[in-house]
Amino acid sequence: MIVAMQENATDEQIQHVVARMVEVGFNVHRTTGAVQTILAGVGRPGQFDHKDFELLGGVAEVIRISSPYKLAGRNFRPGGTIVTFPNGVKIGGDEVVVMAGPCSVESREQIFLSANQVKAAGAKFLRGGAFKPRSSPYSFQGMGLEGLKLLREVGDETGLLIITEVMEISQIEVMLPYIDCFQVGARNMQNFNLLRELGQVRKPILLKRGIAATIEELLLSAEYILAGGNYDLMLCERGIRTYETYTRNTMDISAIPVIKHLSHLPIIADPSHGTGRRDMVPAMARASVAAGADGLIIEVHPNPEKAVSDGAQSLFPEQFSKLMDELRIIAPAVSRTIAEPAAVPVA
Repeated sequence: MIVAMQENATDEQIQHVVARMVEVGFNVHRTTGAVQTILAGVGRPGQFDHKDFELLGGVAEVIRISSPYKLAGRNFRPGGTIVTFPNGVKIGGDEVVVMAGPCSVESREQIFLSANQVKAAGAKFLRGGAFKPRSSPYSFQGMGLEGLKLLREVGDETGLLIITEVMEISQIEVMLPYIDCFQVGARNMQNFNLLRELGQVRKPILLKRGIAATIEELLLSAEYILAGGNYDLMLCERGIRTYETYTRNTMDISAIPVIKHLSHLPIIADPSHGTGRRDMVPAMARASVAAGADGLIIEVHPNPEKAVSDGAQSLFPEQFSKLMDELRIIAPAVSRTIAEPAAVPVA
């Protein structure tokens, strides 16, 4: 149930409505917008009449929610969510924010070179895996804690925000001092124990769609995090597995406007995993911005042919720079902006 309060509702009236919702068995999540307060009741309440709440002082409207996701649905925040980072970067606003970098942290030289290259092109985040979930146990598994330390060092030096993947509950506390945003990969989208724990963390999270997940399943996974009280959540469309074998996955561009309609959460597009082919990444990135994506996460490597993981889908730095220039032409057509190239120190 959603209770929309009147614009002039007093704090006392809001607290009274919250108390009544708790009394009938709801867990209440409060969000305060520019003009009104929204109260979302989730859980398994006892018997009650919606009309009783409509008559309470300060209440503008009571909306009965039939969808299984209550907090992830757009009714909870009709104006949309904007995730704001400590340095002022905002995702979900007018700017399409770009996250870029290699699949894995391989060495100090590689990650510093990558950071300077993506920052120079206009990226705001450096992506790079310290812990890598690999299909084969014999593949490179990441540098672990040493990789996290390198990410933090390069983030502090360049001003880029750091996003990297968390794979299990035990890694959360280890990662907290080193990163700015947790990434939950496709394999863990329905790791509900991990999602519950991340709901208790007060740091932004990027939740990727599973390789065979429906949009409803993605939103229900988001609900686990939101129910824990962490509202700094972004979703990611990274392609789904279909019968097509030409590409690594099938990039579901249509999911972007669908999620924008169903949910208030920002949506990021990942054309690198969505196709698995660097020759297709630019086209899918351009299409994602045109479809309404709030951001992009793209794999870029100084020398993709020698990358220890995902080299085939990683852009060369010059390809990424060219793509950013193209996106600056497309974004204004959909009332968005892309950051201009940034100056970086000459080594």
